[in-house]
Amino acid sequence: MHSGHVMVNSANVKWMAGPPFLPAGVKMAVLEGDPSKEGPFTVRLMMPANYTIPPHTHPTIEHVTVIDGDFFMGAGKSLDRAGAMKLNRGGYAVMPANFAHYAFSQGRAQVQVHGMGPFAINYINPADDPRSKKK
Repeated sequence: MHSGHVMVNSANVKWMAGPPFLPAGVKMAVLEGDPSKEGPFTVRLMMPANYTIPPHTHPTIEHVTVIDGDFFMGAGKSLDRAGAMKLNRGGYAVMPANFAHYAFSQGRAQVQVHGMGPFAINYINPADDPRSKKK
C-alpha cells in the first residue's frame, strides 16, 4: 500500500511519455504509487491541444481534477463533443467503475487522476485502443 508521505512541487514533477494504453501525444507523471499495482496511485496527465481519449471504462473508480486548461468529459459509449461538460481549472469529476465515458481537450490541459490500482482502461470500440495499433 502506501509507503510514506509524498510532497511534490509542480517544478519537480517528472514527466515521461504517456502509457501505451492512451493515445499518443500525452505526457504522464506518477506522483504516488504505481498505477499498475494494487494500492493507491496519483498521476498527472498533460495533453496537447485537440487530444481525445475515446469512450472507455475502468474496472475501478476514477477521480479526475483539472490542474490547468480546459478539459471536457462526457458520459456514454459514443463520443459526443456537444454533450460533454467543460471542466476548467479546479474542476472535478468521479467516474464509477465500469461507467462508459470519454474525454478531450481543445487547448492544452493538465489533469490529476487518482484511484486504487491496478489501473486499467477498456475501450468501448476495440479499434480505438492504441495498444491494438502498435506493431
